[in-house]
Amino acid sequence: MVSEKNVRRRPRSAFRRTRLFCFLLALPALILAGIFFYQHPIELAPAILLAACLLLYLLLVAAALLEGVARPLQTLSNVLSSLREGDYSFRARGAGAPDALGELAGEVNALADLLQKQRVHSLEATALLARILEVMNAPLFAFDRDGLLQLVNNAGAKLLGLPQARCFGRSAQELGLAELLAAPDQSVHSFSPNPSLASEPARWLLRKADFRQDGVPHTLLLLDDVSRPLQEEQQAAWKRLVRVLGHEISNSLTPIKSIAGSLLMRVNQPSADENMLRDLRRGLGVIESRADALNRFAQSYRSLAQLPPPRLGPVPLGPLLERVVLLEQRLTAQLDPGPAVVLNADPDQLEQMFINLLANAADASLANGSRTVHVSWQQKDTAALVSIEDCGLGIANSDNLFVPFYTTKPGGSGVGLSLAQRIARAHGGEVTLVNREDGPGARATIRLPIALS
Repeated sequence: MVSEKNVRRRPRSAFRRTRLFCFLLALPALILAGIFFYQHPIELAPAILLAACLLLYLLLVAAALLEGVARPLQTLSNVLSSLREGDYSFRARGAGAPDALGELAGEVNALADLLQKQRVHSLEATALLARILEVMNAPLFAFDRDGLLQLVNNAGAKLLGLPQARCFGRSAQELGLAELLAAPDQSVHSFSPNPSLASEPARWLLRKADFRQDGVPHTLLLLDDVSRPLQEEQQAAWKRLVRVLGHEISNSLTPIKSIAGSLLMRVNQPSADENMLRDLRRGLGVIESRADALNRFAQSYRSLAQLPPPRLGPVPLGPLLERVVLLEQRLTAQLDPGPAVVLNADPDQLEQMFINLLANAADASLANGSRTVHVSWQQKDTAALVSIEDCGLGIANSDNLFVPFYTTKPGGSGVGLSLAQRIARAHGGEVTLVNREDGPGARATIRLPIALS
């Protein structure tokens, strides 16, 4: 009985409803015909003929109604089914008719045209993406949430040493990319999945991005070979270092050699007088001075090369600058008030950085006969900008400002600015030094990120 109820409650199809409506429309005519035949008795043959003609007429009208209403709906259903299956070649007829079915057919055809254009654009975009991936020199990989490779370009397959068809579906562990998949973005790695293809591991800059495909999260890995740029930069750094080291050592060894030769000649003389003793003392003093200078140079290089990583913590900027300004006693260091800013930094390293920059500003001002240095700070977006302005002669050569051991000051080590820049960059900031526009002197600007609350 339950099944019978379900069958009874099952909605009728459109054709059945149309036939029912046709029968209901014809029912009054049939009733009137029956009443007419009942009130006006006629012979059986003419009555049967009239009844047959009436039924035939009603059937033709019902068939025309079904053909005019139900058939176009079925045609539209077939067109929509073709669109759902991805076949955009079918179109509905009667789109130009000035009725509801004509408007519906026109909208369905417009939808088919739009989907066809979108499919063409999608195929062109897919072909363009495939072409880009094919000609890319940077290896590219896409892994799903299970760590299985779903996309790889020619450069990636060449890096793995496998054909593209054999790469898909393998895990990152099998391909030797598990470390990269777990590494952070913008990190540099030295690795080679296939050691037989390279004499030494290359250095790669990793770029990571997340995307979704069919609702499933994926991870995109892009590798950029930075071996050559890093080697060139390293060679340039070594050249600068060797040039500075050679200059510093030559400046010390040349007078030492000359004075040592002169002293040797004087010592070989048979008699020693007061003048010779004075020359000996003077020469030994110069040798001691230059040896001490070489020792200071070596200690400065050691302090620059062995800078420890910062121990980050909340540091109020205002009190820190107040302490630094009080340490400078050679001239007046004016500290302008600024906003309450808290940095996430190492207080000891920041204090050393500001001391070096303030000492450079004080030296420049004193060399120009001025006795004033201005220190101020402000907040800009998520960074704090500290300015240290001197009244010196300005910057003559800005190319070598942050080159280690380069200095224009007599007796200078050339480490202060380089050390300050390294400290600032270790905290995610930067130090810039430019000439002032409002007067003589230079301005050092230190940008440091503010601690997020």
